Amino acid sequence: MKRKVALLRSFGLVGLALALAHANAQDTLRLTTPKAEELFLKNNLSLLAAQYNISANEALIQQAKAWDNPVLSTEQNLYDGKFFRHTKGTADNPQGYGQWYASLSQVIRTANKRGLQVQLAQDGVKTAQAQLNDLLRNLRYVLQVDMNNLAQLQAAQQLLETEISHTQTLAKGMDEMLKVGDISLKDNVRLKALLYSLQSDYADNLRQQQDLQKELHTLLHDETAAPINATIPSPDFSSLNNLPLLAIVDSAKALRPDAALASAQALYQQHNLAFQKALAKPDLTVGVDYDRASNYIPNYVGLQIGLPLPIFNKNRGNIQSAEWSVKAAQATQKNTQSVVQAEVLNSYNKLQTLFQVQKSVGGAWAENYERLMRNMVESYEQRKVTLFDFIDFFTSYKDTRLKQLQQTTNLLNAAAEFNFVSAQNIIPLK
Repeated sequence: MKRKVALLRSFGLVGLALALAHANAQDTLRLTTPKAEELFLKNNLSLLAAQYNISANEALIQQAKAWDNPVLSTEQNLYDGKFFRHTKGTADNPQGYGQWYASLSQVIRTANKRGLQVQLAQDGVKTAQAQLNDLLRNLRYVLQVDMNNLAQLQAAQQLLETEISHTQTLAKGMDEMLKVGDISLKDNVRLKALLYSLQSDYADNLRQQQDLQKELHTLLHDETAAPINATIPSPDFSSLNNLPLLAIVDSAKALRPDAALASAQALYQQHNLAFQKALAKPDLTVGVDYDRASNYIPNYVGLQIGLPLPIFNKNRGNIQSAEWSVKAAQATQKNTQSVVQAEVLNSYNKLQTLFQVQKSVGGAWAENYERLMRNMVESYEQRKVTLFDFIDFFTSYKDTRLKQLQQTTNLLNAAAEFNFVSAQNIIPLK
């Protein structure tokens, strides 16, 4: 009895899901992969934040060019029997009362410190630009894979809806036959179990779609919450066997943003080493002093020159740290080049394997399989095949069709990955 109630609940849930799917069809946002990329480039907030980061680093270049502000300091007597007594000299007291002192000084950076600071700020802009490009490359790849996976799940949804519809029709007929004793309860329950399995697969399919819909709406910054209907791309693989692979590897090393980022960071560390060495050289401070009523003459004007003596602190620790950072950045740069080459070659081999599998299968068998499935349903309705044979073929058909869809998606994702690792749109997903 409990199993029967569970089956009825399952029938009701799937029926509700099917009804909602048809009701929402009018509000669906139909997207191809190129259209999704267009919306992504226009609306994605992560890209906008990265662009703001570039502007922030460009502002640091202007700041690095600025000179240090001059320093003005003053001193005057506060109390000498009276507060703030300042008087001019008289015959009795030629010097008068009140001492007043002022100094104006300016730090002059030596060893091209300002120029090196500007260079470091420019390196920061290059790093931010490479980070933006790498973010764009990664998010675009995620978008393409999500669109491919969503298209596959939606095609699988249509397949499951068709099978559920066929099975529900058969189940209703078997219920009537069970009432008059034409079939056994065992056969009736077995068909209901098949229907329950299909409904479970359908519910899992919808759950996966919801996760992808959420991620795509975030990537596209789409606040309408309209369901996205993804279109399966039809890329051209005819030139796959004739691709200049070594040239693609060399181009990827030059074009990939992560390689550019590693190069920018290595350059930054080299400039930072030069800057740390420059910091070991003391800066010069020059200025003028004016002193009233506290020097050997009433109004004293002097020249001020200051120069720290590099005796105790020669910035050796920071220089050594910068030297190790240069070596680490150079090692990272070389490793990135090796990673790029390995990823391009591996991605190409995977794409070739999947393409050959897809090519060997062909499309005619799917049409024949579909026709055979319709014949099997008719044969079972006419009692020409047993329930066991029908369920066996039905299950095999469903699994094979789902694997076919998954194989197509794997091929499309492999093409997206090859474009991703090569940093070129070699196989457009359109």
